[in-house]
Amino acid sequence: MIQTAERVSHRDLSDNYVYQRSILAYLETAKIIHGKVLEIGTGSGYGISTVAPKATQFVTIDKFADPKVKEENAHLTNVEFLQMTIPPITGIEDNSFDFVISFQVIEHISNDSAYVKEIHRVLKPGGKFIVTTPNKPMSLSRNPWHIREYSILELKTLLQKSFSSVETKGTYGNEKVMEYYNKNKESVNKIMKYDFLKLQWRLPRQFLQIPFDILNRMNRKKMLNADNTLVSSIHHSDFFVATAKDNCLDLFFIAEK
Repeated sequence: MIQTAERVSHRDLSDNYVYQRSILAYLETAKIIHGKVLEIGTGSGYGISTVAPKATQFVTIDKFADPKVKEENAHLTNVEFLQMTIPPITGIEDNSFDFVISFQVIEHISNDSAYVKEIHRVLKPGGKFIVTTPNKPMSLSRNPWHIREYSILELKTLLQKSFSSVETKGTYGNEKVMEYYNKNKESVNKIMKYDFLKLQWRLPRQFLQIPFDILNRMNRKKMLNADNTLVSSIHHSDFFVATAKDNCLDLFFIAEK
């Protein structure tokens, strides 16, 4: 399977900041979930072992099949892997799940309204949808792998079209995390100086995906080489979830059917 910078790796130390920031969503979710749980966006599968033991049944969907992920989680007998591109969510009946979780996925979905409606459909009455996505005001550049990004209001408005209530939380970082963020911002800004024609905003996003991946990977390696101690020492405990404000790193919303 193709590995892009969009698929977080827990094996590459240069991804440590992104990985620790991402695994927090699974750790927080593990405190909440129970019963039948559906995950949309298996990715590299790094969160399965955290959340699946909390569920009676855990079904995880991805557009790509990764035998390695399935093999690594073979000991979890309540886990089922499905391959499909959504929306729609095919083969799953209405009112089937107690929770649907989907982390760093919605920004990749063309028809986000249909995606949200399908999640609402497969949830039981009173079921909850837990979703994370980058907070648009805190993004450092255009990400051509993302069809769109959301502000707090934009994501809340989208979810409120289908769900009865939406709890708006966000992921934040401590001083160590923000030191990394600010150094990364400085590094990205140096790269962006070469884009004096503002092509990142003018070209179709598909034209930019490969250059973005190369530069993103190079920048992460550069950050690691420049300050190995900082990058390697960042831990999920350096992140926390609180009420969403414009300076949160990720949106962490919980919508109830």
